[in-house]
Amino acid sequence: MTMQNSRPLEPTSGAPHIASQPATSIFDVVIVGGGSAGIATAASLLKRKPGLSIAIIEPSDVHYYQPGWTMVGGGIFDAAVTRRSQASVMPHGATWIHASASGFAPDDDRVILSDGTDVRYRVLVACPGIKLDWDAIPGLRETLGRNNVTSNYGYDLAPYTRKLVDALQGGRALFTQPPMPIKCAGAPQKAMYLSCTRWEKAGILSRIDVQFHTAGAVLFGVPAYVPALMEYVERYNAHLNFESKLVAIDGPAGMATFEQKRGDQVERIEERFDMIHVVPPQTAPDFIRSSPLAAASGFIDVDEATLRHTRYANIFALGDACSASNAKTMAAARKQAPVVAVNVLAALEGKPPVADYDGYGSCPLTVESGKIVLAEFGYGGKLLPSFPKWLIDGTRPSRLAWLLKDTILPPVYWHGMLKGREWMVRPHRIGS
Repeated sequence: MTMQNSRPLEPTSGAPHIASQPATSIFDVVIVGGGSAGIATAASLLKRKPGLSIAIIEPSDVHYYQPGWTMVGGGIFDAAVTRRSQASVMPHGATWIHASASGFAPDDDRVILSDGTDVRYRVLVACPGIKLDWDAIPGLRETLGRNNVTSNYGYDLAPYTRKLVDALQGGRALFTQPPMPIKCAGAPQKAMYLSCTRWEKAGILSRIDVQFHTAGAVLFGVPAYVPALMEYVERYNAHLNFESKLVAIDGPAGMATFEQKRGDQVERIEERFDMIHVVPPQTAPDFIRSSPLAAASGFIDVDEATLRHTRYANIFALGDACSASNAKTMAAARKQAPVVAVNVLAALEGKPPVADYDGYGSCPLTVESGKIVLAEFGYGGKLLPSFPKWLIDGTRPSRLAWLLKDTILPPVYWHGMLKGREWMVRPHRIGS
């Protein structure tokens, strides 16, 4: 790779500069994606080296705290608390390029924008998130948000989940989970648990046939957490349907079609519903899958430890769009961002990566109102608890873990992660 001298397009203090058409200068670092991963990485970089010229390519005017949407659907949070303007979270000293990326020319160190212009970089950080493929299930998009069809995977849809849960007095409630990978793999069942706890408190749970349809063969991918989850499945009398994939939905008719694997056979069955919570299939964004950065999976091809691209030494990726086998959660991005930041700084000096990532991800499984099973694990399902077992035993439901999710993590996100404050996630140095 070539490392060229560059200068900022603006002073690196004060409010973020907004550029609809970038100038021709080469940025030290270009970040594709202004979500959790992108903002946290930029903030970590600028904390370490305020003089860097950093551009963040992000088309959206709004930034969301997406882990809060499950709580919105469960009637715990108001949707508005999960939303802020994109301008308000842009790190001071960064240049916001208010546009969409459409491709990459990594041999020339360029990002192509949707209008055909390009942005040049010395080091690229790609973190554009994951694509929610609502159109992959025939009939889904046209019925979302009405006809008793909802999903906590959308800001505008999560309040409808709460409305449906509170309105249902009896009947059949279906909850679905598509094939992996998806962001926050525990969220599909969290929607079920939080719905059941509301029905239980209202005294009507016995009137509701609760079904969980997952395309996977197990309830949760890390076995240590399954016993506690099964206790709640049994408590709520929820029927588990493994290897059952939603393939079509007819909202007005209240009918969902599943393909269910039974031995070597795949059966197509129809299930009537009075309410259905759907999680859409998910893939890498189209412009990533068709790019030279993509692995065979379609996600950005990175070394799992350093998060550096396997073929381009001045490209890194993190968050939901990278190929690493960690769980795709906000907690993973929070741990990845400092690792990428210090490795980017090393790359700018022509040095190899200096920090590694252990695959950490966290999934606070909201099993009832006031209790959470705090799943924390890394590559290979290795348990990576943040707290001593006497304080929070992640394999058991905990009120303290609920306090963490309900009260502590949102301000940690807004005022810690997005500001480059690396509480409990300082990067691990290779060889230390």
